[in-house]
Amino acid sequence: MAKVRCAIIGCGGIANGKHMPSIKAVGRADMVAFCDIIREKAVSAAERYGTEGAKIYTDYHELLKDESIDVCYVLTPNRSHADITCDCLNAGKHVLCEKPMAKTAEDAKRMVETAKKTGKLLTIGYQHRHKPESQYIKALIDRGDLGEIYYAKALAIRRRGTPNWGVFLNEYEQGGGPLIDIGTHSLDLTLYLMNNYEPRMVVGTSYKKVENPECGNPWGGWGKDENTTLEDAAFGFVVMKNGATITLDATWALNTSLPIQEGSTQLCGSKAGAEIINNKVVINKGEFGRLVDSHPDMSVGGVAFYDGVKETPAITEQRRFMDAVEFGAELVVKPEQACVVSQILEAIYTSAKSGKPVFFD
Repeated sequence: MAKVRCAIIGCGGIANGKHMPSIKAVGRADMVAFCDIIREKAVSAAERYGTEGAKIYTDYHELLKDESIDVCYVLTPNRSHADITCDCLNAGKHVLCEKPMAKTAEDAKRMVETAKKTGKLLTIGYQHRHKPESQYIKALIDRGDLGEIYYAKALAIRRRGTPNWGVFLNEYEQGGGPLIDIGTHSLDLTLYLMNNYEPRMVVGTSYKKVENPECGNPWGGWGKDENTTLEDAAFGFVVMKNGATITLDATWALNTSLPIQEGSTQLCGSKAGAEIINNKVVINKGEFGRLVDSHPDMSVGGVAFYDGVKETPAITEQRRFMDAVEFGAELVVKPEQACVVSQILEAIYTSAKSGKPVFFD
């Protein structure tokens, strides 16, 4: 069977660090076209990952004229996610767009509507859903072990960890700081495990208080004219329509002694609780008059989902996306779900600026 023909739009850090190696590792798609506004990046990517004769573009509109391309990976700064994704869908291509879905909730909704209109697949690169830890807890929840989940914490906390490369410090391109960068992962994972996508009200705060984040910042400092408006910490309080409460903490720089917590979540249910702190799982409950904590060993064995093969979440993400493209399997990250993540993030920013809660219809 012929391999899926895919195109890479945006050949920067996330393409080289995550997507192109994963596509190559899974081996079910050929990378036949590469596009970047900096031609040298596209050329380098094609030389390393492309098929023989892979095409190079600096304008993705030209790339989309190639009717043989099945799938496009949109791996550009947040500002351009929506426009490029919608153009790809309208050109008859399936799309995997890197997180967050879009810079604004309005753009995210437009992406959902375009996917529905065209009938093409659209998914978003929330790879934390594909971690074995996430799949283990999801199986417990689906079995009913936690009961009703009525309180959760979504955690994306760095004591110091402000990225100072690419466009991370460019509000126009990215739309925000740690909330939209790493908070989006933890919120998505929390909503996914709760299977709850109906927010009622959001209150948010954001801060720019750590004036010397380069002190201890693993990537060093930055120019005095950079990072003048982006928050270094943001916090959200979300009440869902069913009464459940979610708190979200997202920081690049925070004076705390707590260890780094990314892609992390704590879930409290009526029967038991569960948490993923980085890659460690803890299940807590009361049993026979005792408080019990269990620590599943995630380093051995595995559920059938993994077929006995240890692989990174990025590789699992790619494999499952190929299952949807080739065999019609259900998408793990549905665009409607990712859109709710964008809506909540935007509501936190809006509330932080206005000092007022944001209510959803």
